[in-house]
Amino acid sequence: MANEVIKIDDNMGSIRIGDEVVSMIAGMAATEIEGIAGMSGGLVEGIAELLGRNNLSKGVRVEVGETEARVDLYIIVKYGERIPEVAISVQENVKNKIEEFTGLSVVEVNVYVQGIDFGEDEKKDDDRKIR
Repeated sequence: MANEVIKIDDNMGSIRIGDEVVSMIAGMAATEIEGIAGMSGGLVEGIAELLGRNNLSKGVRVEVGETEARVDLYIIVKYGERIPEVAISVQENVKNKIEEFTGLSVVEVNVYVQGIDFGEDEKKDDDRKIR
């Protein structure tokens, strides 16, 4: 997918936008949403891998046509957040950002919740309660 490009012809020439750029826009838009702990690289031997901001496109799969895009996002949600509300917010933000920045029509944004992040602070609180 990384070799694919969006080509837009106008009177002055053509504009090419790589799939990787669309993936990065989607990843950044997803992590802007409150309740997202990070992106997931997918399931590897049954374990979801939490990725940092440097690897946003690893939790994103895009299919780009000439005028449309389809996006799959693999996310980790913070513990205590309402998953459906977070997922809907992610869908809306990703769709809006890709359409705003690229001019593509986003026809589908699929969100796959790969795990829950309990956070370091909560783990420390649990350890204190046990003692």
